[in-house]
This record gives sequence, structure tokens and C-alpha cells, in this order.
Amino acid sequence: MDASPSRRIDLVDVLRGAALAAMAVYHFFWDIEFFALADLGVTSHLAWRGFAHAIAAGFLALVGVSLLLAHGRHLRRASFLRRLAMVAAAAAVITVSSFYIDPDGAILFGILHCIALASVLGLAFLRLPPALVLLAAFACLAAPEFLTSPAFNAPGWLWLGLASEVRPSNDYVPLLPWFGAVLAGIAGAKLALRLRPRERWAQWRAQAVPSRALAFLGRHSLVVYLLHQPVLMGLVGAAAFLIGGGR
Repeated sequence: MDASPSRRIDLVDVLRGAALAAMAVYHFFWDIEFFALADLGVTSHLAWRGFAHAIAAGFLALVGVSLLLAHGRHLRRASFLRRLAMVAAAAAVITVSSFYIDPDGAILFGILHCIALASVLGLAFLRLPPALVLLAAFACLAAPEFLTSPAFNAPGWLWLGLASEVRPSNDYVPLLPWFGAVLAGIAGAKLALRLRPRERWAQWRAQAVPSRALAFLGRHSLVVYLLHQPVLMGLVGAAAFLIGGGR
């Protein structure tokens, strides 16, 4: 999750960068709809929602992979706490800024909030057998189908994901079922490391321009995540103003 450059695995950075690039594509079209430049159905059409869910699942699975790679052998406490504080602070910034941008869709528990909580809970699974981690992942994914109840509708349970009614939000990624994706990443990384040691995975280096660009994005994922949407909103908003349409 927070490895030094010399210990990083380029393949993980490239995959994380690809997830960020896909997220930027989704947010670009979301912004077009937000500024009323076109009615694309980004928040309602099944294909768009599936695209968004696939991006979130991939990104969270990579959180699990990175957590195992960085702390699977032993918990690097200072590194973990530093990274956790950064993610939690960024989540707070997202929440506060979302109230100013779109109060009706304010983000109270989005993907960064989920990553922060899942990173802490994920530590308990790093030394369990892959089969048990996968079993826990399936349990998390299935939980909303069986445990959703009005008893969890109070705001204090928002983070859990078992409410029968949830206020609208532009980014809502509760612990259930999404912690299942993090656990799947942990289990997948465990199995991959059994098939091929970490040193073998680290031998592949990003050399082509596209893979190097994606690796760069992946190595600076938090900064890219925080900045890409304000930049996109500024560009699309400026375009809406210039053409005289939109909000």
C-alpha cells in the first residue's frame, strides 16, 4: 500500500493507474451531465453504473493487493499510519468540498472513506489462508442481499451499507459489500505470490510510454484522485460557460 519506489511492483502501479484513468473517463462524462451539456444517463443507465462499479471494484481490489504487499510479512506501523492519515484527511476534504459543490449529493462515505476503514480491517486478514479470506469476501458481497434492514437507516450506520433507504450521494461506497473487493484482492495476491514469488513479479518493469504513464499515475494515486475531478470540472464548466449552455 505504501512501498518505497525501490520496493514497488510496476505491474500493480500500472493496474492502479489504469483504474484511475477509467475513473477520470467516467467523471468526465459525469461532469458533462452535471453541467447539463448532455443527458447521458451517467447516474441512471445500467451500463454506466456497471462501468462505475467495475472501476470501484478494481480500485478496491488493488487496495487489498497493496496492503498485502506492503504489510503481509510484518506491519510497518509508521508507514501504515502515515498513509492512513493521508487517506482519512483526503476523505474529509472530499466530504467538506462536496457540500459546496452539490449539497444534495454530498459525499459522506465515498471510496476514500471506504479505503481508510477497509485498510484497518484488512490487517486482520493478511495472515489468514486464502480460502478463508475468499470466504469472508463472498460473505461481504452477499451481506446486503440478506441483512439489509430499516434498523440500519440511522445516519450513524451509513458506513455499513445495510440500510434500506440511503440519502442520495455522488459517491457512496459503504463497507458492505465493497470490503469484499478488498478481501478478494488480498486473497488473489496471496495466491499469486504462491505461484510466483514477489521478486519474480517485480522483475517486470514498465518501459513503454503508455505503461510508464500509467505507472506514474499509480504511484501518485491519492494526489491524482484528489486533483483530477476539480480539473475536469473546471474544464467542462468553462466549456459550458463559453458555449452558453449548462448550469
